[in-house]
Amino acid sequence: MRFTIGLPTDHVDRAEEFVTGEAVMECARTAEAAGFDACFVTDHPAPDAKWLAGGGHHALDPFVALSFAAAATTRIRVQTHILVLPYRNPLLTAKSVLSLDVLSGGRVILGVAPGYLKPEFGALGVEFDERNELTDEAIDVMQRLWTDGEIETVGRHFRTRGTTMRPLTVQRPHPPIWIGGNSTAAIRRAAERGQGWVPFPNPGGLTSRVRTPELSNLDELERRMHILRDHAAAIGRTAPIDVCFSPFADDAASTLTELPTLEALGVTWAVLHTEPVTTRSAWIDSVQALGDAVIAPFRDQAPTGPR
Repeated sequence: MRFTIGLPTDHVDRAEEFVTGEAVMECARTAEAAGFDACFVTDHPAPDAKWLAGGGHHALDPFVALSFAAAATTRIRVQTHILVLPYRNPLLTAKSVLSLDVLSGGRVILGVAPGYLKPEFGALGVEFDERNELTDEAIDVMQRLWTDGEIETVGRHFRTRGTTMRPLTVQRPHPPIWIGGNSTAAIRRAAERGQGWVPFPNPGGLTSRVRTPELSNLDELERRMHILRDHAAAIGRTAPIDVCFSPFADDAASTLTELPTLEALGVTWAVLHTEPVTTRSAWIDSVQALGDAVIAPFRDQAPTGPR
């Protein structure tokens, strides 16, 4: 199992601590030194005031933020968790992903989803009810751009008479695409179009707010893992599918106990979280503690396992 962590770039109330180029680079270096395999940022280019007042958060542009993280490190992967694909023209997204993959030396993990924040769609001029179709279209177009050399296609809201992209992505045939969401549609999208699936722990009370089904216990995760495997088998897919999930446990000792169960279910990446912090130094201490209390002992339990 591998480990990923979110960079604290959403802490805009303490921007001088967390939302500077120096802060992003130091946090990424800390995560790498602590043994994390990836670090991630979220995507909210135009969140509305009501959502922010109810607990939502601001976010830096993910490709800009992750470029700073990549420039400060050598090994750790840079991950979108997640990028809302319908917000952007797929050719622009493909170029941004390609650029980051080239400049990072092939370290991009592209986590994507259709999105759920309806007012943000309105602010960006995107039809909310088209989000699933736009997501599938974007994945297909990006994969063709990265692999076919030249494409000529007409999309829902764009057309190209022949587009190429150079240089090639470092990762071939392209950076892995992980599909976010708990719904059956998301699971099927992961099996049909992705290289990974990213379900989200979601207590029932938040289901309507984030527009993804409840996922509040290991039994429910196991049920959805069966859906993933069954659909992959039904369509003849044999390639492995990464699964990235946040443990339900809320402390280091319980997380360490839960990880073998998640791994047995088929989870290949674990999202770890720091304690709530107000300073960069406290965040750094918390990340180092996760490395010492969770990552190192877990790997010591299975020294021959994959990283």
